[in-house]
Amino acid sequence: MKSSLAGIILGLTLSPPLFGADARPDPLSDPIPETIARGDIVVALQNFARLPESIDSSKISNTNDAYARIQYMMPLPDGSGRLAVNDLRGILYLLSPDGGTPRVYLDLREQDVNFDDSMFPNETGLAGFAFHPQFGEEGRPGFGKLYTAYSTAAASGVANYLDADDNNHESVIREWTAADPSADSFSGNSREIFRIGQFDQNHNIGTLAFNPAANAGEEEFGMLYASFGDGGGANDPRELGQSTSEPMSSIIRIDPLGGAGNRTFRIPPDNPFVGNPAFAPEIWAYGLRHPQHFSFDVDGTMYINDIGQTQIEEVNIGRPGANYGWRLREGTFATAFGIGGVRPNPVYPLPADDGNFTYPVAQFDHDDGNAISAGFVYRGNGIPALQGKYLFSDMVTGRVFYIDTANLQAGTPAAIAELRIQFAGSERNVGDAIGFRNTYSTGNRAGLRLGLDGAGELYLLTKGDGWIRKLIPATP
Repeated sequence: MKSSLAGIILGLTLSPPLFGADARPDPLSDPIPETIARGDIVVALQNFARLPESIDSSKISNTNDAYARIQYMMPLPDGSGRLAVNDLRGILYLLSPDGGTPRVYLDLREQDVNFDDSMFPNETGLAGFAFHPQFGEEGRPGFGKLYTAYSTAAASGVANYLDADDNNHESVIREWTAADPSADSFSGNSREIFRIGQFDQNHNIGTLAFNPAANAGEEEFGMLYASFGDGGGANDPRELGQSTSEPMSSIIRIDPLGGAGNRTFRIPPDNPFVGNPAFAPEIWAYGLRHPQHFSFDVDGTMYINDIGQTQIEEVNIGRPGANYGWRLREGTFATAFGIGGVRPNPVYPLPADDGNFTYPVAQFDHDDGNAISAGFVYRGNGIPALQGKYLFSDMVTGRVFYIDTANLQAGTPAAIAELRIQFAGSERNVGDAIGFRNTYSTGNRAGLRLGLDGAGELYLLTKGDGWIRKLIPATP
């Protein structure tokens, strides 16, 4: 990651000290002294499918050598049992309910949409996808509609926001309309619905999702959510975390089918900041550093995984209008920019709080992991001990953690346990077992994400070997 000395100096200058000159707090070298212990739940892995090997469009500093940049797996909402999987390198695959050989459904590299991931293959590319809940319902407005979040070259279009600040690339949401939604390869047309400029190579667009708990006829039904990071660099050099005139560092919520006139989408009237001139009306929640992944539970609760700077990884509950604090807060701690007059990157004890921030329901520091990745609440039947638990992964170490979802409270972090995973009958760490060379540091990198099927069962997705493996009960 690139840091900006000017941004750091500016931030320290603009942030008034919240402590007296003689009472500046000491940095916390170990903000969470308790380490995460292995839990009582043991699972095994079953090979499910392997994506084809794909190739980066460029090789730049710190690009890691993934076999396939497999990112997420989600079920299609059409009752077919089919599963969709994206490779950051531009390919969306379909899988049968029982796995097998992936079929290329849509290859953005072959579409005339200015797809470009060359600026940073580790993070840019086909970052997310979502199928409209009416995808398979003929005659309905969402019939055949799906959405992709991807990177495109700077100045390749006119951005809704930060059009003049697209020095590196732009993030785009595009709607695709399939002529035959039952087909296993896409044929149809598309239109761009949203674009934002990105000044740096990372912390860009992430997940796209619809709330599965919403029913037809409700205002929430068919609302598309998308996550955006702070635009990249280190320590939020453009201070976009707390800037609300554009939807960086945010979860946005739009109606993709409701556009009229020159509008490509509709702003839901119940969005929390509609009518507030200080806010972009798309913003649903903000103050997030790099919320690369979020997911909905079956009851509509949103879980947001926010990747930290150098200390804290956090899980947040999505709330309309919430401010999660970045770059003034990281987890349940203050940053240098939230205090003023102290050095950046360590975290500090919280000063007196005015209640403006929403704090995480779970967090861990870098003694236990390096970058939180995907997470889902387990609602399957195959592993009863996991029922109702939120599982989340660390993409670097390959550890998988879980928390109980009952009675979660923002600001009172829940106890975390590590899921025990068997490889060929022996418990091993994912990064050690199937990791690949870590180009950011020494040792292996797991490249781990999680996936979900229509029955609520969970899967491990690993970039180093391109495999999708199903979590199953361990053999005693």
